[in-house]
Amino acid sequence: MKDGWPQGLTKLDRLARSVAHLGLIVAKLKKKEVALRILGLGLDTATPTGKLMLNLLGSIAQFEREIMLERQREGIVKAKASGKYLGRKPTARAKAAEVCALVTDGLTKEAIADKLGIGVASVYRVIKANKQPRIES
Repeated sequence: MKDGWPQGLTKLDRLARSVAHLGLIVAKLKKKEVALRILGLGLDTATPTGKLMLNLLGSIAQFEREIMLERQREGIVKAKASGKYLGRKPTARAKAAEVCALVTDGLTKEAIADKLGIGVASVYRVIKANKQPRIES
């Protein structure tokens, strides 16, 4: 993006998740003398009215996001209460004893991950959680 060039955006909620974040982005653009236009709304932030509308619409977008997250949390609580929301089944933690045994046997982290069907990062986490001595791969 070159200084002074206008930038277009189709939807405001794709730019920022909160009014504070929106303010930071607009300040950075202003510092670079870049005009921001919200094309879907016909909004030009170079004008005083455009700035007012940007802040107002940013507040509404933040409100909508917070309401959506609140409903999502309520839905998760309700699903958990009815036994429908179980999440992903634990794999690496359930295999922690096997990971530790294979580390002690001298297998590399990659070999342990392949043998147990878990990720290498999971092997590292289990080792760190169980404070096993480091083995060079």
